[in-house]
Amino acid sequence: MEQIINIIESIKALQIIDVIVAICLIILFKVLSPSIAYVIIKLFKFNSKGKRAIKESAFYNPLKVFITILGVYLAVLFLKAPLNLPENIMNIVTKVFQIISVLAFAKALASSFTVQSSLIRGIRKKWKNDVEDSMLEFALKVARAIIYIIALFIVLAILQINLSGLVAGLGIGGIIVTLAAQDTAKNIFGGVVLFIDKPFNVGDWIQTPNYEGAVEDITFRTTRIRSAENYVINIPNSTIADSAVINWSKLEKRRYKINLMLSLNTRSEQIAQVSDKIREMLSNNPEVINEDTTVTFTNIANNGLDLMIDIYVKTTVYKEYLKLKNQLNKNIMDIIHNSQIEIANQATTVYLED
Repeated sequence: MEQIINIIESIKALQIIDVIVAICLIILFKVLSPSIAYVIIKLFKFNSKGKRAIKESAFYNPLKVFITILGVYLAVLFLKAPLNLPENIMNIVTKVFQIISVLAFAKALASSFTVQSSLIRGIRKKWKNDVEDSMLEFALKVARAIIYIIALFIVLAILQINLSGLVAGLGIGGIIVTLAAQDTAKNIFGGVVLFIDKPFNVGDWIQTPNYEGAVEDITFRTTRIRSAENYVINIPNSTIADSAVINWSKLEKRRYKINLMLSLNTRSEQIAQVSDKIREMLSNNPEVINEDTTVTFTNIANNGLDLMIDIYVKTTVYKEYLKLKNQLNKNIMDIIHNSQIEIANQATTVYLED
């Protein structure tokens, strides 16, 4: 406190002009920070078109902060001799300047690792990368976390905190933390497995043994899906990584299969005729994949004759598939009725003895 009072007294007595110069220096750096940041980014971004692209750069705002803080730091250095500032105060000012610089650079670098950043868009365009946004976003989250962790260690080093002693001190508690964080570690590792295997993407409709819904987000720990009932489920990544996952959105075609049981009174020539008519109807439908069409008389049972229809259709959207299925069923029933063939009843004969 006495040091601060002495500094104030010295300002009043002798160094008013030096203080004014220092304040002007701070204001100058503050005013010129946008222009200096613009010029620096322009030097490194040769293909930038227009001021807007440069100002939207991830490094623009952090650079402005750094230049402003640099002005403050230079002003303090300028006042060191006139005000006879103690070394301990200068050490604090220097460390604060270094820490802010590290954090500003880390912020700029982390902001460059986003799906929307110009850096990532340029890399994807150059490499023609077909990695889905959801998987890429997960990898970029990991990269951002690593950047901030490295920045944290640099800050600790600036503060001269003994990292080896800190690690040793955490040794005992580390066991407890490790046991408590097992599930978190499993989920993060499960997220990495999902990133590598890419069984699904955001927007896909998936089904696990216990859950089903549309994928909304994939984070470090969980995968969020929205069910058909419109509620949200957060599933641990380790659970999904260890489960069988059906990705309905990856369907290239949908299967349509029915077994019709015709009456035992149906003659073989009627079966042949109705089979031909059904094949013709299916071949004329643009949604049916003709090379996969099967219409076959498969079985003679006690209560009827089995006619199997097994085809694949092009549409994979579930609602459109239901609409197509409804139309196909109607057409098949019309063909059977027009051919005067009866569908067998699922009946059981019971014999009673007197």
